[in-house]
Order: sequence, then C-alpha cells, then structure tokens
Amino acid sequence: MAIIAKASVQTRPEHWLGEVTSGKHQLLTDKPESFGGQDLGLAPYDFICSGLISCTMITLRMYAQHKGIELGEFRVEADFNANKEGKEWIDRRVSFSNTLSDELQKKVLDICSKTPVTKTLLRSLEIQTTLV
Repeated sequence: MAIIAKASVQTRPEHWLGEVTSGKHQLLTDKPESFGGQDLGLAPYDFICSGLISCTMITLRMYAQHKGIELGEFRVEADFNANKEGKEWIDRRVSFSNTLSDELQKKVLDICSKTPVTKTLLRSLEIQTTLV
C-alpha cells in the first residue's frame, strides 16, 4: 500500500472555517454564506471537483507531450450534482482554444475517462464528460 495524497485540516475560530494543509500548500475550506459560512474557502465538494479537473488537465497535457500533440490552451470545468432521489454525478466540460479534429476529440474524451482521479471517483459515482 502506498499513500498517494495526504492532507489535514485545522479548525479556525470562525464557525465552519478550516485551514487545509497538504505538503507545503495551505488552502481554506468553508461553507457558503447560504449554509452559515463566510465563503472564505472551498467547500468540500469544491475540492472534489478541483481534484478531478486538475487531474484531467495534467493527464491531457502529459498525453499531448508524450504524443507530440499541441492542444493549445484549454479549460476544464466540473459541476457536482445531486437530485432528490439521492443520485450524484459530475458534469465535466473541456473546452479548447484550438479546433480539434474529430479523431483527437474522441481521444480526449477517452483520456478523460481514464484519468486516475476519474477512475477513483467512478468506483462510487457517475461522471459525465462533454467537450464544449
């Protein structure tokens, strides 16, 4: 067994505020004002989306470098959704400043479905990915 990530959170005096530390990095976590927080940091589900889109961006860049492909600038966004029936899913969108061929678009979608964080999350929830 290997630890692939590690983080801790320390409470702050404010009601929902905490300081997350991972390695030499610090982030704040909080709840939105609508939930009684001060919205001074990412909410827990924001961290899930952030991990997924970060992994997606890095994996796509690694693939492009390995294959000698120029993807240009691109953006990855994610929304965590839940409905009244208890179903949860993530809508992930990848948009490119360059126009990609149909073949490369298919490859990008295939790569997105195989990123390490995607695979981890798919063990417990559905992830839908679209190019925009």
